[in-house]
Amino acid sequence: MERSIRDRAPPLLTDLYQFTMAYAYWRAGRHQEPAVFELFFRDNPFGGGFSLFAGLHDCLLFLRSFHFTDEGFDLTSNVQAGFLFGIPVAGTMAHSYVTSFTSLEEVWPQTLVALNGDPDPVDFISLTKGWLSRVCELLRAEPGKIHEGELAGFLSYAITYPQNFLPVIDSYSVGCFSTSAFDSLIIVGTNNISEQSMDELNKMENEIDVVGVGTHLVTCTKQPSLGCVYKLVEVRGTPRMKISEDPKKSTVPGRKSVYRLVDAEGHPFLDLVCLAVESPPVAGVSLSCYPLGSDDSPASVTPAQVTCLRQEVFVKGQVTHPLCSAAETRAKVQSSLQTVHPRHKRLHEPDSYIVALSKKLHHLVTETQKGSSNSSNFLLAN
Repeated sequence: MERSIRDRAPPLLTDLYQFTMAYAYWRAGRHQEPAVFELFFRDNPFGGGFSLFAGLHDCLLFLRSFHFTDEGFDLTSNVQAGFLFGIPVAGTMAHSYVTSFTSLEEVWPQTLVALNGDPDPVDFISLTKGWLSRVCELLRAEPGKIHEGELAGFLSYAITYPQNFLPVIDSYSVGCFSTSAFDSLIIVGTNNISEQSMDELNKMENEIDVVGVGTHLVTCTKQPSLGCVYKLVEVRGTPRMKISEDPKKSTVPGRKSVYRLVDAEGHPFLDLVCLAVESPPVAGVSLSCYPLGSDDSPASVTPAQVTCLRQEVFVKGQVTHPLCSAAETRAKVQSSLQTVHPRHKRLHEPDSYIVALSKKLHHLVTETQKGSSNSSNFLLAN
């Protein structure tokens, strides 16, 4: 069974940046730092009111047998495709790499050997600050809006891959690229590109040179993809958050626990996401929370029952959760579905099941966003 799962999802079936980031973390001496990632999705498939998770058994078997052999590859962003078909692979880094940095002090090494053979080392940080000052002047940009952590992430990656550094810029205006100094840059447009969106782009004036097609290329649009997202939320015990101009693309920082709140009739009515250090909600006690996707107003709820959903199933390379057979999984699924309120199971216009943030977690999100918008922790002075 484990070999069958590994054959269906081999380790190389991934984006190139998973490998390049691993090497870059090691190159920067950060590969031993503890970190927390989350796997989640933003919308229920098929326009449904809820989603059902099953298949933990296969996930655990995959993790238990995950390893690399001596297979090799050279340069599509999907490494398995490059390996099987000889297609050169290329890619950027993920947002998690950028958000893991907070200051230029984390960039290592700070000095580099000159390409022209000059024996004197180059102070890379000072050199970057000098060029940044010139770029801000050219673009009429405000130096105070430069975020030191993001700059550190880009610099660290550039040091690791000096000959083929390919940065990713998300949710930013590309109007600045009309500047003649950037004529040599190639602009790549991605994010849920389909035939319809490409047709719309062609009808509008734009400066996009390359379009990256992903989900709609490998899935049938009549069978919607789940759109899973895997993001960094904590490193070295400090929360990390991806902040985007699109609120749906912003992440929720911190290590968490999740509790299912059940009403007096035995129907789950809300899943509460809390920080792991918070005390769990108590049955019969009213609490304040902030439903996701609402107008940011708090809601007051009182659960009749509370169930903790978070379980440790894989610790230090070992499966720590009992493996279930397909029959046992099916029985659990049927039992769980029976508790779901009919309003969430309607075929037409079902009510979406509510997921909410605890008051403390909502406060962390708000303060992190404020800190990012007010951040001016980077000085251009050498």
